[in-house]
Amino acid sequence: PVADRMEHGEFELNKVLLKKLGDLGILGTHMPEAYGGMQMDPNTNAVVLESIGPTGAFSTTIGAHTGIGMLPILYFGTEEQKRKYLPELISGDKVASYCLTEPSSGSDALAAKTRADLSEDGKHYIINGQKMWITNAGFADVFIVFAKIDGKDFTGFILEKGMPGLTLGAEEKK
Repeated sequence: PVADRMEHGEFELNKVLLKKLGDLGILGTHMPEAYGGMQMDPNTNAVVLESIGPTGAFSTTIGAHTGIGMLPILYFGTEEQKRKYLPELISGDKVASYCLTEPSSGSDALAAKTRADLSEDGKHYIINGQKMWITNAGFADVFIVFAKIDGKDFTGFILEKGMPGLTLGAEEKK
């Protein structure tokens, strides 16, 4: 009943509905039980996701959150990162996004210009670049951001909303 409002800019409704799905366990049907998921088989998970398909743009919100937002952490994150992020993403307490596309690179991800350079003290990376067309960006808490370390080695980073230097552009009318 709120689809039209969501389609016209009331993005906070996405967070409310994601939380409700998290409370029902829907956001973790494909995730291991160790992190709060249900770890359903792929066929059952597909049936669950198929039922969400007709929800318009909200199905994209869910797909970006549960797929490209959570899976990089599950597949490539450290155990510490999995324990820190996955339970809150599975419960819907936090929302994920995926930041790959740039103005000069889309389907050719390795043409990305975003850089990650180690800070002088060697304690963290400083990421400089621009991403675009990021599903969930306007209300996300966790950003999977791809960059080239020292301009060469392509990898993903987990950034959190509110980190210094992380800025968002205006929402585009679609």
